[in-house]
Amino acid sequence: MSPVTRVLPAVSPRELESAVHQAVGVLQAGGLVAFPTDTVYGVGGLAFSAEAVGRLYQAKGRAREKAIPVLLAGIDQLRQVVVDPTPDAVRLGEQFWPGPLTIVLRRQPGLPEALSATATVGVRVPDHPLALALLAAAGPMAVTSANRSGGPSLQTAEQVLTDLGGKIDLILDGGRSPGGRPSTVVACLGEPPTLLREGPISMDRVLAALGGRASTLG
Repeated sequence: MSPVTRVLPAVSPRELESAVHQAVGVLQAGGLVAFPTDTVYGVGGLAFSAEAVGRLYQAKGRAREKAIPVLLAGIDQLRQVVVDPTPDAVRLGEQFWPGPLTIVLRRQPGLPEALSATATVGVRVPDHPLALALLAAAGPMAVTSANRSGGPSLQTAEQVLTDLGGKIDLILDGGRSPGGRPSTVVACLGEPPTLLREGPISMDRVLAALGGRASTLG
């Protein structure tokens, strides 16, 4: 049976506190919650819940070979989801988080295999107060854009309800998200780190943070 998708306002401090409390209950029951980030609306479940990750792929119609990143409330949650983060990864996180930087690292074996076809995971700390409040209360979440796979990214709760209503459990309406480019992606799996995608954080800034040590694909 498909879930009835609820929408909760989460703009004022009181609304945000109540919405986050209810969202944590949904997540702990294996549910899916959509919420605004510093780019577009995202949807996700608890990162360590295989049930939630499976439902996330199903709700979006997402191909299983496409990895799902994990969002954190801060760098202090990093070791919960990755194994032995490199000094470079820690340096990048300290400089650019919260913000549009995804760092690819070796994942903890306890994460569901469905998150990625490899032994790695992309992690990020979004720069949005509602997202950070939810992640701080719930813990690391597997999150991807709140839209049907292949469709346009969405910036309002109403758009998400139209697209994913009946497929997810809860939408936190924190107002319009700012949109913008996908995050910069850096893999810190060996020496030197590899810039996989340039986004809002330029390659020059990444290189400066790493003391000039980074390679690019191709």
